[in-house]
Amino acid sequence: MSEKLNDRSRKILEAIIEDYIDSAEPIGSRTVSRRHRIGLSPATVRNVMADLEEMGYIVSPHTSAGRIPTEKGYRFYVDTLLQVRELSEQERLRIERKYRLDGLRMEERLRGAGKVLSQISHYAGIVMAPRLNTTVFRHIEFISLSRGKVLVVFVTQSGLVQNKIIEVEEEVTPRELEQITNYLNRTLSGLTIQDAKLRLIAEMAKEKALYDKLLQRALKLSQEALSDEMGGQVFIEGASNILEQPEIADMGRMKRLFRAFEQKSQLVELLDKSQRAQGVQIFIGSQSEYSELEGFSLITSTYSNCGGAIGTLGVIGPSRMSYSLVIPIVDYTARLVSQVLELDT
Repeated sequence: MSEKLNDRSRKILEAIIEDYIDSAEPIGSRTVSRRHRIGLSPATVRNVMADLEEMGYIVSPHTSAGRIPTEKGYRFYVDTLLQVRELSEQERLRIERKYRLDGLRMEERLRGAGKVLSQISHYAGIVMAPRLNTTVFRHIEFISLSRGKVLVVFVTQSGLVQNKIIEVEEEVTPRELEQITNYLNRTLSGLTIQDAKLRLIAEMAKEKALYDKLLQRALKLSQEALSDEMGGQVFIEGASNILEQPEIADMGRMKRLFRAFEQKSQLVELLDKSQRAQGVQIFIGSQSEYSELEGFSLITSTYSNCGGAIGTLGVIGPSRMSYSLVIPIVDYTARLVSQVLELDT
């Protein structure tokens, strides 16, 4: 049998995957023949299933006579067979009612989006905050913590507050920090972070900067403060929902996933990749290039403001998830967040 699936094989693979998504139980040939109008006997279905297994689209777990999809099977299903349905008006209103935003800071809005995604999908909601280069400068403040350490509090135009501790070689007095804060807020307010960085470079190039010690300190501190390390915060809501899924039995796999939740660096890489691609993206298991996601899928979409895509949100859960439902939930929530950010700009 060639690697290209014929119509009969595609229908049987689709039936196996959708039945497994519904039941979380291995699917047998008799079940496929009985539940689906494909006009084939159980024996014929069994032969096709054997071919699908040989090609790596399905697998027999343990000694079960039934089959379950592999990552390759899910990938083919999502790319070729899946029909994404439209959310009903009632479903859209339910998301809108849960996502109430009046008076909330940016961080609370993003966490709120994660909670909505988790509650509606019954998996884990994940949201990555905008990186600094995609935001507009509103306010910055430097606070002395201890000898050699300064806390930077940065506020974006959309209300996102980010904190960072930086080290300084020379001691800076609280009075000097206040002067630095006032200077930078006058100089940079209303600029995008990219433009703010360019302005700082231009200021450092001016001859007067060589003779003004306080200005030198201000420029040096601000360069450290506006590094991208402060961006890319990830908020995860409803992670415990994953534990309630019936097929989650491999504790080693669960530990790897929750370790990824805790460390977040790999999630940030995936979400960054999704943002560069824009639109809805689907990462399935280890095909995402991250072994921690084996057995799980991540569905993401970008949210934006008037300047384009600035962040990513999505849902992570077992690969046996209802893609036809989760995809429009993620897409619609991303559009809601984008609408709110458009109003803020």
